[in-house]
Amino acid sequence: MFEGLSNKFSDVFGALRKKGRITESDIDATCEELRVALLEADVALSVVEKFVERIRQRSLEILPVIRQSTQQSQEIYGVINQELIAILGGAARRIRYAKQPPTIIMLAGLQGSGKTTLAGKLARFLKEDGNTPLLVAADLQRPNAVTQLSVLAESINVPIFAPEPGNGVGDPVRVSRDAVEYAREKLYNVVIVDTAGRLGVDAELMKQASDIRDAVKPDETLFVVDAMIGQDAVRTAQAFSEGVGFDGVVLTKLDGDAKGGAALSIAELTGKPILFTSIGEKLSDFDYFYPDRMASRILGMGDIQTLAEQAKKALDGDSAKRLEEKFVSGEDFTLEDFLEQMQAMKKMGSMTKILGMLPGANNAAMKKQIDAIDDKELVRTQAIVQSMTPEERRNPKVLNGSRRSRIARGSGRTVTEVNSLVDRFSAAQKVMKQMRSGGGMPKGMALPPGMGMPAAPRIAAAPKKKSRSGNPAKRAADEGR
Repeated sequence: MFEGLSNKFSDVFGALRKKGRITESDIDATCEELRVALLEADVALSVVEKFVERIRQRSLEILPVIRQSTQQSQEIYGVINQELIAILGGAARRIRYAKQPPTIIMLAGLQGSGKTTLAGKLARFLKEDGNTPLLVAADLQRPNAVTQLSVLAESINVPIFAPEPGNGVGDPVRVSRDAVEYAREKLYNVVIVDTAGRLGVDAELMKQASDIRDAVKPDETLFVVDAMIGQDAVRTAQAFSEGVGFDGVVLTKLDGDAKGGAALSIAELTGKPILFTSIGEKLSDFDYFYPDRMASRILGMGDIQTLAEQAKKALDGDSAKRLEEKFVSGEDFTLEDFLEQMQAMKKMGSMTKILGMLPGANNAAMKKQIDAIDDKELVRTQAIVQSMTPEERRNPKVLNGSRRSRIARGSGRTVTEVNSLVDRFSAAQKVMKQMRSGGGMPKGMALPPGMGMPAAPRIAAAPKKKSRSGNPAKRAADEGR
């Protein structure tokens, strides 16, 4: 997402860094380039004009001060980053829970925005946070909407209130009201109401949504919008804001929006925060919206915080602690450890998605390498490792020719592929030993996918620099904190 805009911003900063001493005319030129880039990204004109003017004014204000700095372009970068966070909504907001359960969340939006799938994603998300959500099938207009939500509910093991078959039959207002009473009786603490949409904004849609709102009095009304429709997303949001009212926005299909106009316009123009984003088709591709992290990605600085959080979720605490202790103590990283980490990485999503969160991921050269990654490689590698015996995983040195032939047959791969994996793993072991002893990564060498995180949660923060001890074990422990 935001590839085009991120590349343009990168070009702007590259040109600014070459200036050395920055002048007023440099600021004006930078602002004009930003203006063009944002308009090309389908950001609303009024938002672009305010954004660029604020950057210009703030940059001119600090110009006398930054002229004393050796990092003048970095100061301007800081201003742009702050203003970008501001138009994305400022601080991240969380769901407001009712003082007396259940907390009622009503979803509204057009047909095709991904509202029903979003209901399932939200229910799963809240369940993982310790809540007991109840899904409510109040979209009785769209054919199979009730069936779709029922299937989603079953897949995430969340209860559903669906007394009507749908397909234009039934009263969605009554269903919503009865669902809230049912939730109180059964002690569910969150109710998620999936309402009907239309292909366009019309009076009937607004009336039904308003009637459901008045009947259940939601604690949160979330407007669900497809980010790929660009400025139409903003116009639709404004229509819903006037006709029904809502408390927050959920952007779906953000992974397919290379421009980012909706995300950069909707919070500023509606005055409502973006609460959640849906990035991907899996039910797990859903999270709170963090304006600062999104700004970082747009500016080409990646999203290390989200990557670290996903790594922590994927690798359970016991596994992370065990691998950390093994790394610090000097024990060899085995193919069993590698298999465990591969399985954790699969939980985090595709390699393309994971690497896309790294700083510079939108750089043309790096993006070309990321796009060339075959996610099926992890599956093939996992099959090879799983075809090994426990002894072979712990001690690859026993892998003679006959054993490798057996592993190839068992995994459906070739002996050449088995040999390649073993060779790469041996190289990775050497790298990790060198890193453990304080030597760092050998020049020109990169770890194979999955072999570079001895304990994934350690991504969260860079280790503080310590004085180097003469004791290798002590030094490794210092550097591994």
